[in-house]
Amino acid sequence: MSATEIKIAIGVSNRHIHMAKQDMEILFGKGHEPKMLKHLSQPGQYASEEVVALLGPKGTIENVRLLMPLRKKTQIEVSLTDCYKLGIAPVIRDSGDIEGTPGLTLVGPKGQLTLKEGVIVAARHIHLRPKEAELFKLSDGDRISVQISGSRALRLDQVLIRVDPSFASELHIDTDEANAGAVKNGELATLLFTKEVARADRPLAKV
Repeated sequence: MSATEIKIAIGVSNRHIHMAKQDMEILFGKGHEPKMLKHLSQPGQYASEEVVALLGPKGTIENVRLLMPLRKKTQIEVSLTDCYKLGIAPVIRDSGDIEGTPGLTLVGPKGQLTLKEGVIVAARHIHLRPKEAELFKLSDGDRISVQISGSRALRLDQVLIRVDPSFASELHIDTDEANAGAVKNGELATLLFTKEVARADRPLAKV
């Protein structure tokens, strides 16, 4: 199978929050149960009706939605543009790697919470099932390149591979990347394989 034959759907991620239970209860009240708004492309995940405001040193972003299920630690995913508006230093990280990242204040209907860390610009990544990864000769933690065609075609490098049986196959990029390539949800990207495949433990540069 040649690289040009391997295509994957694109999912565009807007700013959102993965919330820890104890933090959600501060913002929405003790015992609060999130209400589902819509299912997401990844099985078992959904967008909730709950939203909060992000308060940074220089600006505020309202109506940032919580994504479920709950996690052990709260993680806020924003774009580079959002970071400039909030007045925080943008740090590109793989999801879950929040140590040493900027913090900010979250404001909900029942309270507010100031986090010391947890704000990231999520590294572009691809979700694959194990059988697909085996077929493509890829492993969890690899980084490859992808090509997006169209009126503003672009190539994206350092795309992290994530492999898990629960995943639905999809390339995830943020709104800044999507706007740069005039990309919409559901469009296709082509996987490109090069001799230089970096591992997940190779650090990404801070912006």
